[in-house]
Amino acid sequence: MLGNRYGTHRVIEPKGVLPQPARKLDNDVNKIFDNEILIDVITLNIDAASFTQIKKEVGEDEERVAQKIMEIVNSRGKMQNPVTGSGGMLIGKIEKIGDALKGKVDVKVGDEIATLVSLSLTPLNIKKIKKVHLDNDQIDVDAKAIIFESGVYAKLPDDMDRRLALAILDVAGAPAQTARLVNPNDTVVIIGGAGKSGMLCAYVAKKYSGPAGRVIAIVHSKSKAEYLKKIGITEIFEADATDAIKVEKIVSDATNGKMADITINVVNVPDTEMASIIATKDYGTVYFFSMATSFTKAALGAEGIGKDINMIIGNGYMTEHAKIALETVRESKEIRELFEKMYL
Repeated sequence: MLGNRYGTHRVIEPKGVLPQPARKLDNDVNKIFDNEILIDVITLNIDAASFTQIKKEVGEDEERVAQKIMEIVNSRGKMQNPVTGSGGMLIGKIEKIGDALKGKVDVKVGDEIATLVSLSLTPLNIKKIKKVHLDNDQIDVDAKAIIFESGVYAKLPDDMDRRLALAILDVAGAPAQTARLVNPNDTVVIIGGAGKSGMLCAYVAKKYSGPAGRVIAIVHSKSKAEYLKKIGITEIFEADATDAIKVEKIVSDATNGKMADITINVVNVPDTEMASIIATKDYGTVYFFSMATSFTKAALGAEGIGKDINMIIGNGYMTEHAKIALETVRESKEIRELFEKMYL
């Protein structure tokens, strides 16, 4: 029995929509369609904006976070935070490949993979949450998940721990899109530069902007500034990214009023749209990778202050984004060492 290649056959409500915007999916893993892949899930990597929101709601308590995750998945059939709308991704082993996909996919039963599609559209059935890692947004589970025919995934690399690979692949779109956007001599502002995706984007931005380019990192706390300095980022400023006027002054002073050619927003809290917009020169580009972004606020906010800029939604997928992200970490000894401390 074939299902829709995009997974609409798993949508319970409302009918007629795709799995991501659906309120509820059928997560019955005992019935697998011929064009689905069943995954034995090992670890979930919850989207940073989602995990931050959950911890603010229930507190920094592993048991309560686990209960909240179970509540969401049991209600929706997928891990989609009802406040942020975002999900995350997972790693697991291929348990079963539908008959219609056998010989057509580059994986086999037993392979370890990371899904490169959001948990917000992935049917998920959690039997037990084994461990919540409050410090790195990861959750070890006894669970099953389903990939649709249109789903994107990557085999886990042999040269790094699965937790490290999961953390990198979770934000693979950010450094890959940065590589596409940044040109030689550009001035690039990274808002949220000290986080996981911020570090990757800063490294890539420095590489592609070249010797005459500039990378300016806006961080919430300078406690991690040393890590940025190790990858060659020297212009580091501390500011609350929700304070647009302060961010504007920092960038204006640093650039003699020229502002940024490209601003990349990778924070995990809301209300940072205007800081990104106001830091960018006219005809420049803002890349909103953060899932905490309100695109209504961004669009109307830019209009309200008369900013003629390009605004790009942070598509988590791009051609070869997994390869680019993994190669970035292989290339930078400093980033790899930092991430290994964080995730291993």
